[in-house]
Amino acid sequence: MQTDNYRTIETISEGIYKEKGSKFIAYAFPVTCEEDIKTEIDKLKKEYYDARHHCYAYILGADKKDFRANDDGEPSSTAGKPILGQILSSDLTNILIVVVRYFGGTKLGVSGLIHAYKTAAFDAISNAEIIEKTVNDIYDIHFDYLVMNDVMRIIKEEEPLQIDQDFNLTCKITLSIRQSEVEKIIERFNKIDSIKLDHIRTE
Repeated sequence: MQTDNYRTIETISEGIYKEKGSKFIAYAFPVTCEEDIKTEIDKLKKEYYDARHHCYAYILGADKKDFRANDDGEPSSTAGKPILGQILSSDLTNILIVVVRYFGGTKLGVSGLIHAYKTAAFDAISNAEIIEKTVNDIYDIHFDYLVMNDVMRIIKEEEPLQIDQDFNLTCKITLSIRQSEVEKIIERFNKIDSIKLDHIRTE
C-alpha cells in the first residue's frame, strides 16, 4: 500500500568519527531531487578539496525507490552501503549523507571502514531533527466570482493548504492537498459549475 507520508530531516546536520588518525566528517542534507544532491556534493568537494574520499548515499521519494550509494574510491561496499544502511534503518527519505574522509596513514581494513562510515552517518542522523511530511498534490482551481462562496466553503471545511490566490477577471486559487485527501476534495469541487481544476505538480 502506497503511503502519502514519510520521515525526513528538517535541516543540515553533522556527525564525526575518528579512528587511527583518519577523520570521517558526515553531513546529512534534506534534498528533494538529484539536482539538490549534485549541488551539495559539489560544494563539499570544493570545501574539502584536500580530502581523500567523499562517499555518499541518498534516498528520494515517499516510496524510497530512488536511491544510490557511492564508495568514491574506497573498497567496494565499505562506504556507500553502510551510509545507505543507516538511512534505511532510520526509515528516512529525501536525504543525502556525505562522509568526507581524511586518511590518517593507517589502513583500517574492510570491517574498520564499514564501521567508520556507518558510525559517522549514524552520528549525523542522531544530530538531525527528524520530521514527518506528507506527499501533496498542487492544484490550480479556476472559477467565476458567482461560485466564490461555494469554493471557499469547501476550503474552510476540508482545510487544504492555500498557497496562492489571484482574483482578477476570473478567480484562481492554488491549493496543496494531501494525496489521501485529493479524491474526496476534488470530487466536491467538481460538483460546482464553471470550475476548472489543473494538477500542477506533486511534492
